[in-house]
Amino acid sequence: MSLARAPRHRYTYRDYLELEEGSPSRHEFFDGEIYAMAGGSPEHAALAAELIAALHPQLRGGPCRLFTSDLRIRVRSTGLATYPDVTVVCGELERDPESHPTVVNPTVVIEVLGDGTESYDRTEKLDHYRQIASLAACVLVSHREPLIELWERDSRGDWTRCEARAGACLRLQAIGCTLDVSALYAGALGQDAQRLGPLSPASRPAQ
Repeated sequence: MSLARAPRHRYTYRDYLELEEGSPSRHEFFDGEIYAMAGGSPEHAALAAELIAALHPQLRGGPCRLFTSDLRIRVRSTGLATYPDVTVVCGELERDPESHPTVVNPTVVIEVLGDGTESYDRTEKLDHYRQIASLAACVLVSHREPLIELWERDSRGDWTRCEARAGACLRLQAIGCTLDVSALYAGALGQDAQRLGPLSPASRPAQ
């Protein structure tokens, strides 16, 4: 989802919530600023849909629930309020005391990268997500090539990164699910997936 950076203001979180209640579009909030979130490309939307389609049957009947980008997440320790492309919450939803529709205890968040947001998603936004105590994994899905990256919290609380490319599957241990990279991109992009960069079947820890 694209993010349009605007001149700095000093809005309160309440100002932001009031704007969201009456707005047909979504916004992100951080540090007194409200950022418009523009719609993504058809490819972005298709990848998000395929992710949900792949995870839903694996989660059905279990303790974890799957949510679309309509769910707002707040990072209570930093104040960021945003809408991940896909969110999984295991157990009961913990609501933001200041906003009942907003959830503060995601287990997994997934972002489909885009031209306008890739740098932000890989750095600042990832840093925000990793401050969420309940978060076990953050998944970044490339829009340039068949590539899924997984940032996962280990038993010591440290974060490790691994990746899976075409021909490989990525295991999300926190929710007991697997993502087949080739199937995901083929389902989302069809024949267009063939033009998305290297298709080397590899899954390996990143350096």
